[in-house]
Amino acid sequence: MGLPQGHVTAVPGLSRTAQLKALGNGVVPQQATAALHHLLATALPTGMPDALNAA
Repeated sequence: MGLPQGHVTAVPGLSRTAQLKALGNGVVPQQATAALHHLLATALPTGMPDALNAA
C-alpha cells in the first residue's frame, strides 16, 4: 500500500478489525495511478509524456 511497516499494525490496542477499517481504501490511489499510466502509455503514440514519468 506504500505505507511504512507497522503504520497501522504497531498501534497498541488496535484490533485487527480496527486496523482494516483504518486502512480503508488506502490502496486505491496507487491503483488509480498505475491504471492511468497504463492507459496513457497505450493511448498515446509515443508513450507517456516525460512529465507523467516523473510522478
